Amino acid sequence: MSIQLKVPSLGESVTQATIGAWLKSEGESVQVDEPLVEVESEKATVAVPAPAAGVLRRVLKRTGDTVAVGEAIADIEEGAAGASVAVSPLGSGPTPGGLVPAARPESPPPQPTPPAPVAPEASGPRGAASAPAPTPGGGAAARRAPPSARRLMAEHGLEAGAVAGSGPGGQVRKEDVVRALERPAEARAPAPAPQPAARPDGATARERLVAMTSLRRTVARRLVEAQQTAAILTTFNEVDMSRVLEVRERHGEAFLAKHGVKLGFMSFFVKAAVEALRAFPVVNAEVRGTDIVYKDHYDIGVAVGGGKGLVVPIVRDADALSFAEVEKRIGELAKKARDNRITMDDLAGGTFTISNGGIYGSLLSTPILNPPQSGILGLHKIEKRAVVTAGDQIAARPMMYVALSYDHRIVDGREAVQFLIAVKNAIEDPERILLEI
Repeated sequence: MSIQLKVPSLGESVTQATIGAWLKSEGESVQVDEPLVEVESEKATVAVPAPAAGVLRRVLKRTGDTVAVGEAIADIEEGAAGASVAVSPLGSGPTPGGLVPAARPESPPPQPTPPAPVAPEASGPRGAASAPAPTPGGGAAARRAPPSARRLMAEHGLEAGAVAGSGPGGQVRKEDVVRALERPAEARAPAPAPQPAARPDGATARERLVAMTSLRRTVARRLVEAQQTAAILTTFNEVDMSRVLEVRERHGEAFLAKHGVKLGFMSFFVKAAVEALRAFPVVNAEVRGTDIVYKDHYDIGVAVGGGKGLVVPIVRDADALSFAEVEKRIGELAKKARDNRITMDDLAGGTFTISNGGIYGSLLSTPILNPPQSGILGLHKIEKRAVVTAGDQIAARPMMYVALSYDHRIVDGREAVQFLIAVKNAIEDPERILLEI
């Protein structure tokens, strides 16, 4: 029985998508729930699984095709054997009917083609107008030319392609070379190689035109919308990471042994952000029309680099999770993003976002809001700097610049600064997070 593979629902308001890479070829066996094809929507790239075990009989949509939600993109022969389906490479079109005949008669051996008769030479004088046109592969004809013709071409620097051979099979004769030399130099010069197309400004074109993916188009649109609809401001501070590094050094191995996951920096900042959001709930709110929606849950988006670009999966109810649970959840989401297996459920919602540009070496940046959220915390590279410590002593400390971009329509500057100071205090004294003080 044939089953159609259809484009699944890709989230609210998403009606179409683009076919990405096919993970299986026509004729290959598939297992139930095995990823078959990547589909790029305006929100994420998701892998569509096989609805049943069988054979991918026919691919209906190719990479780059635009498809609608619910549209059939392939046929699966349920329970069929792999040998019963013709294998045709993607892009070459399916085999008619999709089935391989039980026996294929052998083709008869090719019959030798009789040689074409050679036209006799004309008896009258052979002028330029009556000379036969140059045959393809002039170089080969020149190699069959007699020594006198080859020597004459070499003496005058004449290329073989500029000489029309009149002998059998296009052979170049001495008189052919003489006629070629009698023509103007411009006429016998080989055609110039085609030059790259020029742009209107006269420069040589050295560009490639590549269409944006649905995900990239949506990222671009939403970033512009954020700039146009929200009053975005950014405030900065710096954090001494000494205590967090000390905790990780002292308890990292025991943490890994007990929980099976490394103790990273992000769990500290997620918990610190939750405590700061509790103290300043307006940063966790959003503007909805002429209303402010305060949210009493803490679903923290963590920006991660995926196989198709930056995505922001959600660590839900982060306030109820332990450090180990936060680390495990972030690790799971990051792996799904790298494997292009992120789902709409992983991305939907979110009340606040944390973006760590420090892993790429960023020292300072101004993150852009993730609408409709009103705040985003930017983390940066840890770098040793000279700071003044207690007793006016100067010491080298591992410092990190942090940035809070916020929607000034509902978040005042005073609240934004105090929020960032609350994050700074929690990181510089991590026991505050554990004791919730």
